Amino acid sequence: MPRCDEFILPPECPVFEPSWEEFADPFAFINKIRPIAEKTGICKVRPPPGWQPPFACDVDRLHFTPRIQRLNELEAQTRVKLNFLDKIAKFWELQGCALRIPHVERKILDLYQLNKLVESEGGFDIVCRERHWTKIALKMGFAPGKAVGSHLRGHYERILYPYSLFQAGTSLLSIQNAILTSDIKDEEYKPHELAQRQSVHPADTCPPARRAKRMRSDVGHVKTDPEQPNPNRPNLRRRTGSSVPKPELGVTQPALLPGSHQTNLIQNVLGQRSAALLSSGSEEERLLLCDGCDDSYHTFCLVPPLHDVPKGDWRCPKCVAQECSKPQEAFGFQQAHRDYTLCAFGEMADAFKSDYFNMPVHMVPTELVEKEFWRLVGAIEEDVTVEYGADIASKEFGSGFPVRNGKFKVAPQDETYLDCGWNLNNMALMDPSVLTHITSDICGMTLPWLYVGMCFSCFCWHIEDHWSYSINYLHWGEPKTWYGAPGFAAEQLEDVMRKLAPELFVSQPDLLHQLVTIMNPNTLMAYGVPIYHTNQCAGEFVITFPRAYHSGFNQGFNFAEAVNFCTVDWMPLGRQCVNHYRLLHRYCVFSHDEMVCKMASKIDSLDVVLASAVQKDMAIMIEEEERLRDKVHKMGVERCESTQYDHLQDDERQCTRCRTTCFLSAVTCPCNPGVLACLHHAQDLCLCPPSSYTLNYRFTVDDLYPMLRAVRHHAKPYDDWASRVNGLLENKSDQKKSIVVFLSLIKESEAKAFPDNDLLRRLRIVTHEAQRCQALAQQLLRAKRHTRYRPGGGKCWNRLTVEELKQFVRQLYSLPCSISQASLLKELLDGAEDLQQQCEELLAEEAPCVGRIQALLDASAELGVAVPGLTALQGQLERVYWLEAVRAATLRPARLSLDSVRQLIDRGVGLTAHPTVERGLARLLGLLSVSEHWEDKAFALITARPSHCLETLAAAVREVERIPAYLPNCLLLQDAVSRAKQWMQEAESIKVGFRLPLGTLSALVCEGKSIPVHLEALTQLESLLSEGEAWRESAAEVFLLPNSPFSLLEVLCPRCEVGSGAPKRKLKMALEGSQHSMKKTPTHDPMIDVESALSECREFASSMAILEKVRLKEMETHSAFRLSNDSKLHSKTDADSQVCVCHSAPTGSMLQCRLCRDIYHSSCMEQLATKGSSSPWLCLLCCRSQRPPLAKVFPLLASLRCLRVRLPEGDALRFLARQAMNWQSKAKRVLVSSENRDEPASCSTDADEEVLHSFLEQQCLSRHGVSPDLEEMMMEGLLLQVSLPELQQLHYRLCFFFSPQESVCGPVEENLKEVGRIIKRHIEPHSSQAECWDKPKKAKWSREEEPEGEEEPEGEEEPEGEEEPAFDTEEDFSLCPAEKCVQPEGDEVHWIQCDGSCSQWFHQICVGVSSQLAGEDFVCVSCDVRDKPVAE
Repeated sequence: MPRCDEFILPPECPVFEPSWEEFADPFAFINKIRPIAEKTGICKVRPPPGWQPPFACDVDRLHFTPRIQRLNELEAQTRVKLNFLDKIAKFWELQGCALRIPHVERKILDLYQLNKLVESEGGFDIVCRERHWTKIALKMGFAPGKAVGSHLRGHYERILYPYSLFQAGTSLLSIQNAILTSDIKDEEYKPHELAQRQSVHPADTCPPARRAKRMRSDVGHVKTDPEQPNPNRPNLRRRTGSSVPKPELGVTQPALLPGSHQTNLIQNVLGQRSAALLSSGSEEERLLLCDGCDDSYHTFCLVPPLHDVPKGDWRCPKCVAQECSKPQEAFGFQQAHRDYTLCAFGEMADAFKSDYFNMPVHMVPTELVEKEFWRLVGAIEEDVTVEYGADIASKEFGSGFPVRNGKFKVAPQDETYLDCGWNLNNMALMDPSVLTHITSDICGMTLPWLYVGMCFSCFCWHIEDHWSYSINYLHWGEPKTWYGAPGFAAEQLEDVMRKLAPELFVSQPDLLHQLVTIMNPNTLMAYGVPIYHTNQCAGEFVITFPRAYHSGFNQGFNFAEAVNFCTVDWMPLGRQCVNHYRLLHRYCVFSHDEMVCKMASKIDSLDVVLASAVQKDMAIMIEEEERLRDKVHKMGVERCESTQYDHLQDDERQCTRCRTTCFLSAVTCPCNPGVLACLHHAQDLCLCPPSSYTLNYRFTVDDLYPMLRAVRHHAKPYDDWASRVNGLLENKSDQKKSIVVFLSLIKESEAKAFPDNDLLRRLRIVTHEAQRCQALAQQLLRAKRHTRYRPGGGKCWNRLTVEELKQFVRQLYSLPCSISQASLLKELLDGAEDLQQQCEELLAEEAPCVGRIQALLDASAELGVAVPGLTALQGQLERVYWLEAVRAATLRPARLSLDSVRQLIDRGVGLTAHPTVERGLARLLGLLSVSEHWEDKAFALITARPSHCLETLAAAVREVERIPAYLPNCLLLQDAVSRAKQWMQEAESIKVGFRLPLGTLSALVCEGKSIPVHLEALTQLESLLSEGEAWRESAAEVFLLPNSPFSLLEVLCPRCEVGSGAPKRKLKMALEGSQHSMKKTPTHDPMIDVESALSECREFASSMAILEKVRLKEMETHSAFRLSNDSKLHSKTDADSQVCVCHSAPTGSMLQCRLCRDIYHSSCMEQLATKGSSSPWLCLLCCRSQRPPLAKVFPLLASLRCLRVRLPEGDALRFLARQAMNWQSKAKRVLVSSENRDEPASCSTDADEEVLHSFLEQQCLSRHGVSPDLEEMMMEGLLLQVSLPELQQLHYRLCFFFSPQESVCGPVEENLKEVGRIIKRHIEPHSSQAECWDKPKKAKWSREEEPEGEEEPEGEEEPEGEEEPAFDTEEDFSLCPAEKCVQPEGDEVHWIQCDGSCSQWFHQICVGVSSQLAGEDFVCVSCDVRDKPVAE
């Protein structure tokens, strides 16, 4: 059971917000919402915005006397407890003892519950004998293990046990056996607090509402006359009864009643015992005088015996029995002693709420007030009294709504509210309301009642009179909280209240009709009673439906108005209610039979629907009346008289037995003319014989039948239509009609203008439902044809399950009309059920066939119905596929990556639980865990710095090899270990004492560094490599020029290809577009072959032989190149007349390279031609190094011998040194022999050097007459990249033989006067010879990146003496003119331009020109053949 301080809010009742159109007719709207609202019993209606009727009540004239409500007396269970405490308090008070309610475990002991539990266990003696006190303590909610049971026993024995003995009569009868000399004294007995019932005080001395503790001090023991009530004695209950007061007897009613055998026995025994004691005259000092009857008793003769004389009033057992046997007063509300005006009541109500909650009234939450209210009504120890202005007649003070001809003047804009149907003054008397046929005004039913509430004032559980509708409108003020139960739960609610508080219903069977009893909604809900809740705010309506119990309370000061009304559907309930009232002996507010007869008398004014209802009710009435009159006649009543009962007041024609208002007939007797009885209780009228009775009747039976026929004739069109409608709606056979018939009946009702009624609404609902079902059935059949199974796991969300389809088919067959698609859907259902059975069979198999599962899924998809087992079957299919995927993955571990494992795990997690899935997931999770662990560990081992040793990594690899998965980091670790082992084998394969080539050593070191393994041999090899690199850097510093384009090996080795005039070369690179998917044409460098050959040589002799071959080739190519350059001096062609880097004709002072014999303008080589130098002048291509003297070379050779590696540069340097020394010896011999033949020319003077230099600047040297051997020796010496003194001497010697007058420049210049070719390239001379190595040798052009924006603008002329460089167009790059063009493809295609007369472009690979020779002059075959005669 829920506690009072833990109130659980019931569900909210329906709330309707009608539109203005719906709000126009209240009865139509109520009939519309009735199917919904009657399920909850109550509903709330919010009028449309703007509907605000003026408050028309006369506030100044309104005054009323409110009812006093003590909250804890209202609750049924609390009232039972309080009644019990009243009896206990009265019992002890009459014996002179003041009782206080004890506390156990810091809370007040519930004596009522304790007494009930002890009685249920069999009584005090049995509980003590069976030791059930601990069990009782647990049932009362006390914690175990605290010895509470012994305390409960003590309290029961001292307080309740004497009362239980008194109730059974044991205490009085046992006086006969009492031991006179016994002196028993209970030393442990202590007085307890008594929960006194708060009495009603005058209004001028006590506020109408207050909170009071029930803990009072002992009652003063003052002897008073029992006939005169003592004002100091606490008044346990002062209250007024209900309108018809009845005695209220409880289950705990005293067993001793006046005149009973037990009372007489007690009086006789007490009289004999008292006479015996008094006649003896002994123990007079211990005599106790009764304050009621003045009888004397010894204290020791009483049971239990009294040890001392009581100080206050004392009653003997006989007086106690008489007092306790008096019946209790009927419970009811007492009227307050003060008359309030509306303003005064509001001030009092606001002050009470503000003081109680200690905050402004408008700030108190409704939830807080609600919880506090239910806590107070269930608290015994707290007493809060409030006042409620209820049932104030609006006829006396005016309604809150404006009425016509009223005292309230209505504004013109508010006149619409006068005739509005929602005006409660109009609602009960409107035509749709049956109560309009009651001629008399009934306050509260046909005339509204006013209600002025304050905080906590409440209206108890009740149903409206005659089970009618009610409507309540809250004009203004704070909300009113409602609780309601639907009409079908009325008897259930009554049974629960009788079960929980049976004592209250013993003497008041109609207790719930007295509006004085309330019960916590949570208690009712706990017993299964449906309860609903709402908070009615100002300006809102609350409607209650027939026989719907409702109750509630006010949140604060407010003003409400309510009235009853009855619609056509209420007619059967009204007659049922009269019969119910007859059983409860409750009076009726009006006569139901009288109302029916009045309606029948003016049948023409009734609509057909109401006439039909009257006809049915009247037929029942006549049948019952005829039966009862036959019964009375059979009793012997023969006298009959006509009586105008409708002219009598209701209280003058009530049945003396059941209080039913009689109208059609009644029985009277001459012995008591003012008393009558209805025909149901004719036998209870009096003791006279029935023959003396008189049957008084309003109509004879013959008078009633014509009235019935008239009503039936008026209602016949509707009854015929209703009969057909009922026949269709109740038709459950196979001969059902189609929807067309239903639609025709609806049209017929519209044609005959039948008013809206329940049958018509039901017909419309059924027809609409049938149409909806027909549309849905057609949609399902259409979906069946279009639905197909989707293997991707897609779902059709609008598919019905088999159970839903079964319900739908059942619904189709339960409709009162026939649906053509029902049979097709039945076939569909049969197929779905068959599939469901097959699914269950497959699911029961351990290893079902995948093909059967797939076929079943396909068949289900075609049906378009979601079979319940398909989901599990689909899961089983997915499980099979998943297990197959797991098995296939484990069989190929090389392809099983971690991502694949995770994907398999994710798929497995989504599958339904199965042992195979669990095992597979366990394996995959274990594999994933191990794999991730070793992946992380492998990554850590690979990236560790410093690296781990080979043994550690090899051990990890052995562990990794056992993991059946593809692990990238682990594979890298395996590869690292494998490479480390291979590298160590290569390192160990090096022979001891063998000088490893530097290239091989460098590759081995690079390979070792790329391996993430700690290699001990790598450090040694790195030291060897650093020694070789250091020597190479030292040699480069000695030989290489700054910014030299040549490598050290190219400088030290003889040249494989020789060419001059590199700046003049026209090198072309054609970059093809990506759309042609061309590949890069490979190029070949001869120096690479030389370096490779030197690296592969393991013997010094072999290296020397290779270098010797290269030197001989170098000598041969240089000789040919020198002759080619010499031929330019005597050539007459335009192509050969282009000299120098500027590709111009020889003019002015010229310089000739001493090595390649090519000529240059002195102006172009101004920075390279150094005056005063006796060394031979070399061009850019021939001056390849710094030419250090041998003195600088010898230290390099010495350090080379100490190296533990072989360098190609070292072999080249040895060869160079040997060649230099050989040439030096040879040159010395030549110089010595020359000195013997000629004049001594060991040293040239400065004057001679100046003459020679001047000559070289002005004239080109002629080599005629010079010995070829000397020239060859001179060329050989110049090719050596070292500086030798013999070379200068030989150069001086050769210069001595030249004649200054012989010049070849003049004729050459004359032959080149007609040169008109466009200069293709022009290179500016640099500041020094070292910077000239950065000059471009050949222009490279791309087909897509052609020079743009470099053309001269029109109108601009070139300066004289300058020619514009000629750029090649796109057509020049399109085709190669070679006879056997190989059409190379690639990203880079190298081209070269002919230096002859044609100036055409050729692929380098097509004419056999390598990248190294691309810098030399190139003449195509055609130009070579054509120009040879000219050259000759």
